[in-house]
Amino acid sequence: MNGPVRVYVGADRSQALAIKVLEHSIKRHTTLDVAVIPMIDLPIRQPRDVKNSQRTGFSFSRFCIPRLAGYRGKAIYMDADMLVFQDLESLWAIEFEGAKVVIQDEVKHQDVTTKKKGAPRERRKQCAVMLLDCSRLDWDIDEIIDGLDRGDYDYAALMYDLCLLKGHEVRFGIPFEWNSLEYYDHETCLIHYTDVYTQPWTSCRNKNGDLWFDEVRLMLADGSLTMADIEQEIRLGFFRPSLLWDIAVRPLVPRVLWPVCDVINMWRDGLKRYQPHREVYLAKKRRALAEKNQAKQVA
Repeated sequence: MNGPVRVYVGADRSQALAIKVLEHSIKRHTTLDVAVIPMIDLPIRQPRDVKNSQRTGFSFSRFCIPRLAGYRGKAIYMDADMLVFQDLESLWAIEFEGAKVVIQDEVKHQDVTTKKKGAPRERRKQCAVMLLDCSRLDWDIDEIIDGLDRGDYDYAALMYDLCLLKGHEVRFGIPFEWNSLEYYDHETCLIHYTDVYTQPWTSCRNKNGDLWFDEVRLMLADGSLTMADIEQEIRLGFFRPSLLWDIAVRPLVPRVLWPVCDVINMWRDGLKRYQPHREVYLAKKRRALAEKNQAKQVA
């Protein structure tokens, strides 16, 4: 199929500007014709069982891609909380070898990234970067939700095991470097700020946050982003207030003083009652309460 490389990005409204930063980083490193297509809060019906509900506003969005693509050609899926450092061509060129989707091959640097504050105890393979052969995927999101409601599978089987596909239809072929979970070195092609409460735009505690700030500064310099855009996200509660300081002032401060500045910035954000990913946090509480009530009814 001729046409641009289609990159579908899953996100909720709070990460709309993060998509623009990701797009800028993609296009800055490639000569390919790339179309970045945001999937923000798609109108997806929720399963009846709350235990099978989306963990984010876009968990099920990846299953909408074949239909959105007209069941034609290939596509890439990415989460919004990412940044690209290498030519997308090397990802796009990965062979399917008869499979319908290609996902991450392995997870590296567990010993380093699980020690990060706010990190899970274990890093697991993700489908946060996927190659999809849309011409061979007949996914229909309404039918997928019906399957959850019938009990054909649960959330974990759907999201983590890709149970919609047979074993030979999934290839583990995307290198870790193209979904580097909270880790960066000279081989990193894409960093994934996967720990939602320590993403650079929501927290002062991400040691790789400067990579994201650098991309934002480039966007401010070339006019593809304005400080007014960032200030709007702060007013809406999506970005932390201290982000303005990080972008404008941090480069002028000796690196040895950055930890002190981070503590001060966290204190200032607290004074302004900023809560990172407030909607995700509230949704998690609602889901836990619903599960508790559901368990009582069964008992």
